[in-house]
Amino acid sequence: GNEQILKTITGDLEQGKILAIKGIGGYHLLCDALNEEAVTKLRERKHRPDKPFAVLFPWQGPDGLEQLKDYLAPDDIEAGQLTQPSRPIVLVKTLATSTLAPGINPGLREVGAMLPYSPLHFLISQDINRPLVATSANFSGEPVITDNEETERRLNKIADAFVHHNRPILRPADDSVIRVINNKPLPLRLGRGSAPLELELPFELQQPVLAVGGHMKNNIALAWDRRVVISPHIGDLGSARSMKIFEQVIEDLTQLYNVTAEHIVCDAHPDYASHRWAKEYADNHAKNCIEIFHHHAHASAICGEHPQHTNWLVFTWDGTGFGSDDQIWGGEAFLGHSGQWRRVASFAPLRIVGGDKASLQPWRSALAMSLKSGLNWQPDKLDIELAKQAWDKNIGCYETTAMGRLFDAATAFIMGKYHCSYDGQAPMLLEQIATELHPEDALDLPFDINGKLLQTDWSSLVPMLTDRNLSTQKRGSKFHSSIAMNLVKQAEQLRQSHGDFAIGLGGGVFQNKRLSEFVINQLRQRNFNVYTSVNIPCNDAGISYGQVIEAQACLSP
Repeated sequence: GNEQILKTITGDLEQGKILAIKGIGGYHLLCDALNEEAVTKLRERKHRPDKPFAVLFPWQGPDGLEQLKDYLAPDDIEAGQLTQPSRPIVLVKTLATSTLAPGINPGLREVGAMLPYSPLHFLISQDINRPLVATSANFSGEPVITDNEETERRLNKIADAFVHHNRPILRPADDSVIRVINNKPLPLRLGRGSAPLELELPFELQQPVLAVGGHMKNNIALAWDRRVVISPHIGDLGSARSMKIFEQVIEDLTQLYNVTAEHIVCDAHPDYASHRWAKEYADNHAKNCIEIFHHHAHASAICGEHPQHTNWLVFTWDGTGFGSDDQIWGGEAFLGHSGQWRRVASFAPLRIVGGDKASLQPWRSALAMSLKSGLNWQPDKLDIELAKQAWDKNIGCYETTAMGRLFDAATAFIMGKYHCSYDGQAPMLLEQIATELHPEDALDLPFDINGKLLQTDWSSLVPMLTDRNLSTQKRGSKFHSSIAMNLVKQAEQLRQSHGDFAIGLGGGVFQNKRLSEFVINQLRQRNFNVYTSVNIPCNDAGISYGQVIEAQACLSP
């Protein structure tokens, strides 16, 4: 009866229906990617107002990309990644003539594209002969759903129909995601087809190590002898189901490789679910628990992939991470090597009202910048008086040096984007409006020497960011150019005082293609050796690997 089922699937998709279809690592939600009404309906039902959807294209032509090229403009490297047997999602620019539904990627110029990776996906896409939205069947941040009955129970208000098969999925595996940066494919998420990822360590461990990663974009790493195995993407550990899968993955990997970890490594942040699990597990099983600072793990991940260098300056720019002074870091530079990191550069801290809300409410970061700069900023249609009073009295505030919050503030100032619906939305939108970057467009951001810390004063950005005589594109470009050239100036200043080193770029901010390529080019023009991650995501999905590298340095005599 499969032929009739396939015919029904095609008919339902053509009518604008949403189908939950079982694949290899879990279920996808599929709908017609040319039908804006169907895409809008999927967004409403899934409560996902803005986050981009991936698109599945039929395999057509000698290279499989014939139809995809009617909508997107892949370069040679992106084309090579799309046709890899692992079939990752690859971020590719859309053509100006594309007729894909605008609701697929609101405010963005790239689409996460993939080609069929199973016979069922191949047949469905061939029969309908048009692009299909293919988004993970899950709820925000959770692992993809794998079980037939659970899928129908949990997605009965989203999908119009369900397509099951009788092959059990024992372990969820979300799709892998790739973005080409500086002519190299950079993994943003390890998943189906790319994980578990096994790598050779640049040293030999005396005892096995289990590293449990961070809180967002979690995965885990099991290491022994000269081997490390990194699990597929698990997700954000903010739900009971995510924690259940987290524990299952740990049990599966340890049983599969018959390895019992003697050391449990976790992020130093006491509120991370992975931290709490590690401490409890270590106590209950008489194991040694090692706490690693978040940005030390980012820095050590670069070291682990490039062991030919032993003296580093690593910039770790992201949205949040617990620092050794109990503050939230994210705009740091570290000198040294694994186990011996010295924080040598940072940005002046922002005092933000509202705690964790700031990551999805960019206006809070903009308010912090404006108040510290003495600017009376009044955003349209937003009452901020209570927040101002809280800031003045330092009630419900925290200080952070995170580069992610500067991006948030810039997006609020320039684009009037005050609320976001997914992590990283504001920086992604800001990257899209920036045009080509030039050193001469950069504002001078002066340094303060705070003890032995080179601290950048960002206050001169505020008048430019709020200058409506400048176009949004010009302001977006000047912001990117300014922080990029400040990184270059930090590197030059530190080379004068500390001698030569290799430079590493780690942390989620360096997923920004425009920023990263400009920074790499400017540093190399000044004779720096610059390195990025290769097999490991630069975002928090690389934390578990970095924890293994950093833990070995802590365990060595």
